[in-house]
Amino acid sequence: MARIYLDHNATTPIDPIVLQAMEPYLRELFGNPSSVEHEDGNAAARAVGAARALVAEAIGARENEIIFTGSCTEADNLALFGVARANPQKKHLITTVIEHPAILEPARALERDGWRVTYLPVDADGRVSVNALSRSLCDDTALVSVMAANNEVGSLQPIGEIGAVCAARGIIFHTDLAQVAACGDIDVERDNIHLASLSAHKVYGPKGIGALYVRSRRPRVKLAPMLFGGGQERGLRPGTLNTAGIVGMGAAMAVAKKSAKAEAARLSAMCTEFRDLLLAQVPGAVLNGHPTERLPNNLSFSIPALEPLALIRSLREQLSFSASSACTTDKIETSHVLLAMYGNTERARGAFRIAPGRFTTEAQMRDAAALIIDECARLRRSSPAPAIV
Repeated sequence: MARIYLDHNATTPIDPIVLQAMEPYLRELFGNPSSVEHEDGNAAARAVGAARALVAEAIGARENEIIFTGSCTEADNLALFGVARANPQKKHLITTVIEHPAILEPARALERDGWRVTYLPVDADGRVSVNALSRSLCDDTALVSVMAANNEVGSLQPIGEIGAVCAARGIIFHTDLAQVAACGDIDVERDNIHLASLSAHKVYGPKGIGALYVRSRRPRVKLAPMLFGGGQERGLRPGTLNTAGIVGMGAAMAVAKKSAKAEAARLSAMCTEFRDLLLAQVPGAVLNGHPTERLPNNLSFSIPALEPLALIRSLREQLSFSASSACTTDKIETSHVLLAMYGNTERARGAFRIAPGRFTTEAQMRDAAALIIDECARLRRSSPAPAIV
């Protein structure tokens, strides 16, 4: 049996449609989009412009509000440091304890520079309280940054409600949309989002390209640059543009926008069947994250007396799935997300993630469920354990 890939929250394969769109710009159309004085540069510039329009359309933005970056991590950093440098009169940031390291590490760097950072807790479902966030706002608050969906446990945050609270107080709201772009309903205007980070490789596009939405309408967001050079991307991200990667991101976002609703329903149905099978047949197993307000393609489980890395390693020839975020280092340590939700418990230490994607079939999901259920029984046979508390 060919290995089944179930780690789409870490990265996705490039869609053939995306690869087809990129290929000319990896071969014959190699011009620099900044060299507009000749046709080769103009061809590249037109391609970048078309891709910018596709990304903007996918999230309800304007073309001039899309800044291409080298990754979603870079977009997150530009959002936080850009706001901080452009608003030196304010020194307060609000975020959550379960954000991606691309937010938490810049936040800690700002603390070292004299900023005050409020790290909001989450409940046992991995969701932040809008009331707690509202109470944390003050006259010194420059920015609120809350991810739309958690990459580890799949819980969705109430982004629309948070955006409304920030808009009412005149405070900039940033969100990392990396996990929801492939099959979510995104509208930056509807949800009062002022800054948003995107990743191509989480939406069936290439690695090495991301984007930051920077609102140009009232309230207009002002950012200070982190890098300095030739002035590309409105001076916020200088450097020769990755034309092929940008074209790929545009194509990927367009495909996602068109297929999001149907794909979300398909993935949700497969995950529901998988969840029910595993919970029914593996004693003590529990689902992590919100039971319904979650990504349609994310399942996080904890199983008592079962080491997730042992399960992953024993099935590595048949399945690819994850014990924690793939964006962290190779150190073996308990996820900060699970620690925030459950404390230093067996449930937090024993979590693993199943994440099907666009090309995953129902048959593959059933095969994967059977393999995991059987292997759990084998690994636990000699040491049964009580249910997780």
